[in-house]
Amino acid sequence: MAKNIVLSCKLASSLVVLSLFLLTAFSCSKAEVKGMFVFGSSLVDNGNNNFLKNSTAKANYSPYGIDFPLGPSGRFSNGRNTIDVLGELLHLPGFLPPFADPRTQGAEILHGVNFASGGSGILDETGSLAGEVLSLNQQIWNFENKTLPDLKAQLRGRGDDGFSDGFLSEYLFVIGTGGNDYLLNYFVPGQTQKPSLLQFTQLLVSQLTRQLKKLYDVGARKFVLFSIQPIGCIPVVRANLPVSNGSCIEQLNEAALLFNDDLKALATNLKLLLPGSNLVFVNSYHIMRAFIDEPLSYGFSDGSTACCELPSQAPEAILCKRGGMVCSNRTAHVFFDGLHPTDAVNFKIAQKAYNSCLLEDAYPSNVKQLAQL
Repeated sequence: MAKNIVLSCKLASSLVVLSLFLLTAFSCSKAEVKGMFVFGSSLVDNGNNNFLKNSTAKANYSPYGIDFPLGPSGRFSNGRNTIDVLGELLHLPGFLPPFADPRTQGAEILHGVNFASGGSGILDETGSLAGEVLSLNQQIWNFENKTLPDLKAQLRGRGDDGFSDGFLSEYLFVIGTGGNDYLLNYFVPGQTQKPSLLQFTQLLVSQLTRQLKKLYDVGARKFVLFSIQPIGCIPVVRANLPVSNGSCIEQLNEAALLFNDDLKALATNLKLLLPGSNLVFVNSYHIMRAFIDEPLSYGFSDGSTACCELPSQAPEAILCKRGGMVCSNRTAHVFFDGLHPTDAVNFKIAQKAYNSCLLEDAYPSNVKQLAQL
């Protein structure tokens, strides 16, 4: 299959030279999916934590959303996250609603729902440092027991010609999680007993496999798995770990790569476990590491520091200071706060996920090809 993808990409390049008409016909066709259901952490959360009373992981204040049409919305970015951009590329109507918003029901859910929760992880205990979060298990439960019955009722009530027992195969199921299981769990200082890094990673992957199977069992067939980003290069790590000396902490990056290798393998192995399913692995780590290591080559000038002001009284803080200062040129920064990318980076990641022909970006196909299956 990989050879076919490479060949199709070479063909597309040739068509660009031969004819603008053919480029339009073969490369700009509209993706055919009804919508997306999104699960994961703050990198893909679009406001669920706003509705969690005891959560300390919220981005519902300025300067978050400074470049977003709705202002501060709960997205951990100055503008869009990768899910917003992916939705635009898939021609979905509007932004996905967050599950926790009481208004997310009825006709509002026809094109998908975002269940992600900032601070959450694959393991239930991950995220306790952020107070109240919706774990991945809880997110999947919310989909299966709340949203899915409502969606079925909506489609039947509308007499949807495409409604059938396999209707969920027309939706993408997007998962972006895992980083917090290392940052807010495994590598938290003061733990006296913990498994080896290999054992912990195997635990995460086996748990995630079970969670994906739960979604498969209720009808999910098209999965998009985002890798962990270079967690050893985020500003809060670079600035506050003495051993970093301003450099990336490769021990953390090695943990991310260990997980990502297993996640990529799932894109192939799960097809055997889940017949009829198709998975795309988006290598956010590879994409972002290039921006961090060689920012000037990709249109950035700063690949290491936060664009927004972080609370000085909390050096380990990840989130922007409420009402704090913000850099004037957000498009020049890789990171907006102590962990999360800027709108410009999210756009590039989503764009590569959607239509890159490089297997090191999206494997074994891209999201556009997945959507058209």
